[in-house]
Amino acid sequence: MLAEAHGTDPHGSDSSMRTSSIDNNNKPDSSILISKMEGLVIPYTSEVPCDDYGQRMWWAFLASSMVTFFGGLFIILLWRTLKYLWTVCCHCNIKNKEAQKVNNPANNPTADKTTKGPDEKEEAPASEVGWMTSVKDWAGVMISAQTLTGRVLVVLVFALSIGALGIYFIDSSDPIESCQYFYQDFTLQIDMAFNVFFLLYFGLRFIAANDKLWFWLEVNSVVDFFTVPPVFVSVYLNRSWLGLRFLRALRLIQFSEILQFLNILKTSNSIKLVNLCSIFISTWLTAAGFIHLVENSGDPWENFENSQSLSYWECVYLLMVTMSTVGYGDVYAKTTLGRLFMVFFILGGLAMFASYVPEIIELIGNRKKYGGSYSAVNGRKHIVVCGHITLESVSNFLKDFLHKDRDDVNVEIIFLHNISPNLELEALFKRHFTQVEFYQGSVLNPHDLARVKIESADACLILANKYCADPDAEDASNIMRVISIKNYHPKIRIITQMLQYHNKAHLLNIPSWNWKEGDDAICLAELKAGFIAQSCLAQGLSTMLANLFSMRSFIEIEEDTWQKYYLEGVANEMYTEYLSSAFVGLSFPAVCELCYVKLKLLLIAIEFKSEQRESRSRKRILINPGNHVKLQEGTLGFFIASDAKEVKRAFFYCKACHDDITDPKRIKKCGCKRLEDEHPSTLSPKKKQRNGGMRNSPNCSPKMMSRHDPLLIPGNEQIENMDMNVKRYDSTGMFHWCPSKEIEKVILTRSEASMTVLSGHVVVCIFGDVTSALVGLRNLVMPLRASNFHYHELKPIVFVGSLDYLRREWETLHNFPKVSILPGTPLSRADLRAVNINLCDMCVILSANQNNIEDASLQDKECILASLNIKSMQFDDSIGVLQANSQGFTPPGMDRSSPDSSPVHGFVRQASVTTGSNIPIITELVNDSNVQFLDQDDDDDPDTELYLTQPFACGTAFAISVLDSLMSATYFNDNILTLIRTLVTGGATPELEGLLAEENALRGGYSTPQTLANRDRCRVAQLALYDGPFADLGDGGCYGDLFCKALKTYNMLCFGIYRLRDAHLGTPSQCTKRYVITNPPYEFELVPSDLIFCLMQFDHNAGQSRTSLSHSSHSSHSSSKKSSSVHSVPPSNRQNRSSKSREAREKQNATRMNRMSQEKKWFTDEPENAYPRNIQIKPMSTHMANQVNQYKSTSSLIPPIREVEDEC
Repeated sequence: MLAEAHGTDPHGSDSSMRTSSIDNNNKPDSSILISKMEGLVIPYTSEVPCDDYGQRMWWAFLASSMVTFFGGLFIILLWRTLKYLWTVCCHCNIKNKEAQKVNNPANNPTADKTTKGPDEKEEAPASEVGWMTSVKDWAGVMISAQTLTGRVLVVLVFALSIGALGIYFIDSSDPIESCQYFYQDFTLQIDMAFNVFFLLYFGLRFIAANDKLWFWLEVNSVVDFFTVPPVFVSVYLNRSWLGLRFLRALRLIQFSEILQFLNILKTSNSIKLVNLCSIFISTWLTAAGFIHLVENSGDPWENFENSQSLSYWECVYLLMVTMSTVGYGDVYAKTTLGRLFMVFFILGGLAMFASYVPEIIELIGNRKKYGGSYSAVNGRKHIVVCGHITLESVSNFLKDFLHKDRDDVNVEIIFLHNISPNLELEALFKRHFTQVEFYQGSVLNPHDLARVKIESADACLILANKYCADPDAEDASNIMRVISIKNYHPKIRIITQMLQYHNKAHLLNIPSWNWKEGDDAICLAELKAGFIAQSCLAQGLSTMLANLFSMRSFIEIEEDTWQKYYLEGVANEMYTEYLSSAFVGLSFPAVCELCYVKLKLLLIAIEFKSEQRESRSRKRILINPGNHVKLQEGTLGFFIASDAKEVKRAFFYCKACHDDITDPKRIKKCGCKRLEDEHPSTLSPKKKQRNGGMRNSPNCSPKMMSRHDPLLIPGNEQIENMDMNVKRYDSTGMFHWCPSKEIEKVILTRSEASMTVLSGHVVVCIFGDVTSALVGLRNLVMPLRASNFHYHELKPIVFVGSLDYLRREWETLHNFPKVSILPGTPLSRADLRAVNINLCDMCVILSANQNNIEDASLQDKECILASLNIKSMQFDDSIGVLQANSQGFTPPGMDRSSPDSSPVHGFVRQASVTTGSNIPIITELVNDSNVQFLDQDDDDDPDTELYLTQPFACGTAFAISVLDSLMSATYFNDNILTLIRTLVTGGATPELEGLLAEENALRGGYSTPQTLANRDRCRVAQLALYDGPFADLGDGGCYGDLFCKALKTYNMLCFGIYRLRDAHLGTPSQCTKRYVITNPPYEFELVPSDLIFCLMQFDHNAGQSRTSLSHSSHSSHSSSKKSSSVHSVPPSNRQNRSSKSREAREKQNATRMNRMSQEKKWFTDEPENAYPRNIQIKPMSTHMANQVNQYKSTSSLIPPIREVEDEC
């Protein structure tokens, strides 16, 4: 050891130290003897044999390494030289013998033997080469990372190399050279074991190497040469030399390879980062080890007298300040070898520091902030949300998913997107950090799917960009996401948004896509069109349904305004819960009444298990099924309530314990329930159903939807009129159907439209051109052509728009009856007057150009301009002045011939349609904020949420953003989507979707008892209160009494009110705007002008008498008997005027009908042998009901008007 290491002066204080040691120890043989030879002092003890003169033996250690390296190199070169010479000689001999064989083939009798000899001689080397090759291949397999054994061996060698480096760090605090006894030095024993393993591994590497020379010169081989032999020399000499063991630090260069073998590093950036760091650190530590060696040893030509005592970590510090060009000067090299090394190291180290460090910092800085992996929490589910991740889509999703009305949502939401979130979105994630995490990646990358643990996720939700310019491309992207996720994990449940209805068919091509197992596709175009179509049948229904399937918090308003009643209804949502066994055996109306009156819950549908063999005990969702359905054990109910806790009452209800309780809040789980082993309450809004049978469409099986035996369902009239040779419905029996028509046959000119005298129809104003994306008008027409309407109840549909665009849509519309087209533009008042827009039941304004504009505020410009254009139109009395039909809604089973039982006693007056503001309109919007431009007289703030604005509350505006809540609603209860589609699509089923995927058009089918049974399903209607059987309740009665009466008497299920906006004022008002009240309480007071939303049963008798019910909608006018203005005339004068002009109008009508019979029959799809029948009794007029407060008198019953009407 150097004198400095012992705290002595290397030039003279060593003698005093030796004298002191001898004085303290009388026996020199047992004391530490210090001798000096050439300036070096080696300590030793009698227990450890060592050189008595303290002679240094570093050259022996270094020589062992040099001899091994150069000796092996010499042998390899010698072997290669001899092999080359042997190959050349053998090649020449073979060449000469072949030449002799060619020149003397006959004269050489031993030619065969001569030629055979070399072959036989070659067989031995061939076998020898084969043996060597097999050994070489075995060694290659042993060290290859492609096998498990090879990976384990490689990782073990690296780990032992790091262990040997750690031993070097420990020994660096000892002298450079010292006497060590192998059997007593623990670190030397461990180091010896490591190096034996390195020697064996070196042998394997040598055998497997193809080029032995290059292998000998590899860095890892050089490391072994200068670290392994010195250990064996240490054992032999009983002394240790620190020497070049620091070269083990070079093994760190392989750190990235080891991590790749272990599948820890998979990205190029991470591999590059680890490579740079490992090279930098290994070079740094190796250079520090060399400085530590030469500085503590000194220069040999200076007799090692210029050494200095430096610890290894001081050398590490010296190298760092040197590379960084700082050079504080507190530590520096004194030896010539050290300084010479520093000169060269500064050149290389500075270059490495200047290039590696900035690149390392850049890689660390560019490393994905959200590039980690999700760690699943035991007992907590998680879902993955991907697709279109923006601030708007995420905020809307979280607002509904994490709503407080869902109770405690124990689900963690994992967002996966390939673009890092902006500051606003990042702040949103931080606000919900307890339940939300974001990871940057793509679902198309299996590695990213593994990061978010998609295989253990409860579901994967894919959001679509509703505002994209190319909906088909967006759908294709989402379908690819579904394919990627299903390919990675076929069993994962996927709920995806789709923009176009026709793209849903592509999902059926995915083998693992199974809607019975929970997979769902929420088609926004289909549902949007369905909501709007239902508004054509019952205005305001779109708003009510949108609020029911969205989570809204209750906002209490003390003032007596229309907002107060509207917001009370907005707080209601749709929930599901199993019904108590106390309801088993009761009919659906009885259970519905009990739930509403006693439990304060509105039951609208149940999941029913059929007992018929044909249905194979599959479950169906029945909406207001009627008296024929008796509840079974474990029946699932669909409720409208304001809170999930309220719905628990239906499950906890016990007749024995709760029969006398009047406060529904006191209905809790009783002792009877604890003793029963019933179905768990798993279908609250925060639970899902994964039973495939539960998810079957309610309309798939005719047997399920019938009230009686399927063969007995059709009435006598239906059987008599059932023409087996005429196709009136599609093959599923769910929609009216007619043979396909050419578009030229349904095109109306402006003059032809004026002559047709359209009335009671639906006008669809559509903006679009050849390049516009298709909006899917079939989804709008299908609910209006549902088979649960009788043919004469179908509203004619007139499309006003570009003919080029409508030609593209016509392929999906040519099988629907009563459809016509007026080429033009919705901004032309002449076109609007030609289709008698003032006499329509509903005007729908759509645009296919909304997503082609970059400025969001201008996306709805066409729809807004068209809406304002219609509202500003004025209509004269001479235009379309017809007898107003005041027959209100007659519930099924009532005798319509009796004046006393008629719901409306002939309220004779003229309808008020002098201004376009009274025309019922529903406008589709893309940007929610643009709703402020629809009504100029409202006071909505631009920042007001859509559902709080007046146009949305009145049902005159609809935005696709309200459908965002269906994602979370479907996740928590997959039956909800089935219920929604049943309500708004008119009966679309998965089977029908499969047919449309094959042919893209409805297929006609013959009328059979089975297909006719599908007509027997519920539909939405609006009930007038200003006269008729419910007139006594309309003036100050309770809504609960109306609910019970309608349910008991007519099997009608009421679920909301469409009320005049100013009805609460109690004074007459000219405002005809109405708003929606969802599920009013029992004691809610009614007014005569109210229209009641209800679910009514299918009426078989309506088709027999050829008179329909005033079935749906608050239709603004009668079928062809409407007026365009209203006058404040006394009832007597109005009655006289009506009687005097009736004959003249009837003559005009007869003349007009004769002229029209000679013209093109625009809505005729059946033979011309039409027969006279009673005119269709059209729905009750909205503005007629609006004037009830002004004119409450009644007159005699209007006699039925008979006219000739085509069958189609």
